[in-house]
Amino acid sequence: MTMPRTGRALWTAVTVSFRADRARATAVVVLSAVASLAGVLGAYWLKRIVDAAGAGDERSALWAASVIGVTAGMALMLRASVTRMQFPLKENTGLYLDRRLVSMVGGIPSIEHHERPDYLDRLEVLRREMPVLAFAGVTSAGAVALLAQVMATALLLASVNPWLLAVPLFAAPSLWAGAKAERIRQAALDATAERSRRARYLFELATSPTAGKELRVFEAGGEVLDRHARDWQETDRLLDAAAARGLAWEAAGWLLFSIGYGAGIVLVAGQAVSGRATVGDVVLALALVAQVSGQVSAAAGSVGAFARMSTVAERFLWLGAYATDSQQQAGLIVTAPDRLTEGIELRGVAFRYPGTETDVLARFDLSLPAGATVAVVGDNGAGKTTLVKLLCKFYEPSEGAITVDGTDLAGIDTAEWRERTSAGFQDFARLELQAGQAIGVGDLPHLDDPDAVATALDRAASTDVVSALPDGLVTQLGASFESGVQLSGGQWQKLALARAMMRPEPLLLVLDEPTAAVDADTEHMLFGRYAAMASTLAASLGAITLLVSHRFSTVRMADLIVVVEGGRIAEAGSHEELMTAGGLYAELYELHAHGYR
Repeated sequence: MTMPRTGRALWTAVTVSFRADRARATAVVVLSAVASLAGVLGAYWLKRIVDAAGAGDERSALWAASVIGVTAGMALMLRASVTRMQFPLKENTGLYLDRRLVSMVGGIPSIEHHERPDYLDRLEVLRREMPVLAFAGVTSAGAVALLAQVMATALLLASVNPWLLAVPLFAAPSLWAGAKAERIRQAALDATAERSRRARYLFELATSPTAGKELRVFEAGGEVLDRHARDWQETDRLLDAAAARGLAWEAAGWLLFSIGYGAGIVLVAGQAVSGRATVGDVVLALALVAQVSGQVSAAAGSVGAFARMSTVAERFLWLGAYATDSQQQAGLIVTAPDRLTEGIELRGVAFRYPGTETDVLARFDLSLPAGATVAVVGDNGAGKTTLVKLLCKFYEPSEGAITVDGTDLAGIDTAEWRERTSAGFQDFARLELQAGQAIGVGDLPHLDDPDAVATALDRAASTDVVSALPDGLVTQLGASFESGVQLSGGQWQKLALARAMMRPEPLLLVLDEPTAAVDADTEHMLFGRYAAMASTLAASLGAITLLVSHRFSTVRMADLIVVVEGGRIAEAGSHEELMTAGGLYAELYELHAHGYR
């Protein structure tokens, strides 16, 4: 990390609590600084008591003792107030960071960060270390309080003997060693990120109701537990080794400070023996030198904490920069069209996932005419879903271009294109919301519009799912809620289909294996309904409906059928044309049809 980036990251870490809860953060800093002076002032007034007692001045001794009592009482009150404010400050800072994190991740137009191992590793470390930033306000307040304490201590030490100011200088190696230990720890976190991410996945797998049935049938629970334990044990071993190396550096730093600390004690003792200082001065110096030890320890802890916070903040800034860059790359260049007149064309399109060298799609030349219903068929892994990702702008082509009415899709504002697109995916989300909301999110302006939701349900032939729910559209979904209703896989998918039908006039409707959880007859009926709806959209908007399936027997009503094999277009044409050609489509169609006879 370069110095400018380090400074920016540190500033981000220090100020995050002030952005989250300015009033509490300011109060915690100010009150902590005032309360921290109690110990130093106590040492000064102790000197006054000793000197007054030596001079036989009872009144001054009692006055100094009273001040110590009042100071200690006020410090206790201030610390209690700080403690009460620290917890809500931490909570508000954590909520602020969660909102920022969700906003940044959710605002990235592409899904690359969800599918690249190197990005996932960085996100895993950020997720684990985020609580560090939640304590930023408390840590900053402690640092300010410590600074005030150190300055007051230095002034009083100088009043006894200026050479005593050298004692804190011996703390420099300790502070450097603390920062070194934190760098070692962060390197270990990076090295164990993938293993930690795998262990977390295994934990979620073992506690997920979805996987629970298979784990029990195959008696695989023990294997999952063993793998989880091995990953965490290896992670702990590496982190413990890093901690041991860091501790060795810190021990060396503390040894040097101990030498300086001992020298200070000897210096004060020599002054007392030679009579160059009063008994009160000696007591003050000894008390302050003793406090320096605690201050150095706190300073070493603060250096380590700020180093850790800075590293986490740097990752936070990295994610923010990545999100911003992604949004700028997808920024407004050309406005998305209101209707299609020519259609969508792929010219020489190839795609390989970042970090890989194998093309998932290669030499793709395909025209999707305006107003057409296009079916894409092929075996699993042929590249169908990758094609969908490109059309939805989740990724940009590695080579070639995709044009919309002659305009490069890469130059069309992503947000506008998404508003003109609707989709139902094979790996659909099971949104545990109220049933109406789980559908309505497909068109946020009509999220709570029961008429719009009912229309979407009818388009998707999914009305029966909601009709069977105890409270209709306001039924809470998901067995994880006390009053929630669990649905079957097919029911969840039908709600996802209804969600895809919420937007009334999409220019591109993508249905990627939208009926994988239903039987072939139901799929055939649904595809027929989609084709009829597509005809309506085609007449008014020139909209394109893209149906993706591996069931050849259900897509014959499409205007254009594209057969994808090994990342390439094997054939394209109408059902009749492809059957007449007697190629791969005809062969696979007969095989699939034979399976249902």
